[in-house]
Amino acid sequence: MGSSDSLEPQPVKARGLVKRYGEILAVDHVDLNVRTGDVYGFLGPNGAGKTTTLRMALGLITPTAGTVELFARDPMRSGARALEGVAGFVEAPRFYPYLTARKNLELLAALDGDGARERIPEVLETVELAPRAKHKVGGYSHGMRQRLGIAAALLRRPRLLILDEPATGLDPAGMRDMRSLIRRLADGGMTVLLSSHQLPEVQELCDRVAIVDRGRVVYEGALSDLRRQGGTRYRLRTADDERALPLLRSQPGVTKASATAGGLEFQAQEQDVGEVSLALGRAGVAILALTPELATLEDLFFRLTEGSSDGDHAERVPVNGSGVAAPVGAAGPIQGEGGTS
Repeated sequence: MGSSDSLEPQPVKARGLVKRYGEILAVDHVDLNVRTGDVYGFLGPNGAGKTTTLRMALGLITPTAGTVELFARDPMRSGARALEGVAGFVEAPRFYPYLTARKNLELLAALDGDGARERIPEVLETVELAPRAKHKVGGYSHGMRQRLGIAAALLRRPRLLILDEPATGLDPAGMRDMRSLIRRLADGGMTVLLSSHQLPEVQELCDRVAIVDRGRVVYEGALSDLRRQGGTRYRLRTADDERALPLLRSQPGVTKASATAGGLEFQAQEQDVGEVSLALGRAGVAILALTPELATLEDLFFRLTEGSSDGDHAERVPVNGSGVAAPVGAAGPIQGEGGTS
């Protein structure tokens, strides 16, 4: 998906971003990189500093320290010019509830210009709201308003789309529809930054992630690399599981060995699994099945974000890779309420 070889400037590059509110440190020296073509997950618990970081990236609030560039332009220096090619919404899109969807989009298109009005039918089709275009937004479901927010962002023909918690509050069908829409946009070549605290959403959609906890990035890079770093869980069936279990527990590099209804489970790095097989063979225990399962994003997320009881952060995984970005365009879709979530 993403390609660092692109000649286009990096969609977002943040270095050392800090935001303080009095004694509260909401964002703590965050570095982020979003590359062209990424579907980039900005993942963290509620209150971790995601929305505050996005607001700084968009120039909506001033960083206490650090810099951020959108396509090599600093919003603090370039103003609205820095938002060219960037669209989306932070926290939730806002519309006039007493107007129809089409009329709301017409008002926003008038602000954008550049043929945006002519694109209204196309964007309504893209988000599957064309049949409801003449209905007042006040009668829309939450999911429909979220999709209308994306339609408003698409009026700008963005190269970078930022979506802040787009699936929050949606029922399972709404989440499915939102994921399908985001996947279609990404498959069409759009760079997407998806802020979320929902692990299945990020695992299904994103190829690269930044995990933030209490204002700090604890991991940034490819999701596949993170899962490999987390080690692999293995399922094992042998001819004699009772004898195999203590052997597993005695092997260097093997952790969390346990019996389950279907056999045995353990965690190990790939290079240690060969020794497990040899040890079982020397003991005369035949292996019937040995199946690897990469650690889930949920496993890794909690490992990275659950600190100790004295408030220390969890052990940090080395940060590497690229990523972050955001929107603006029409006043309605990018307005949101304050906070440090």
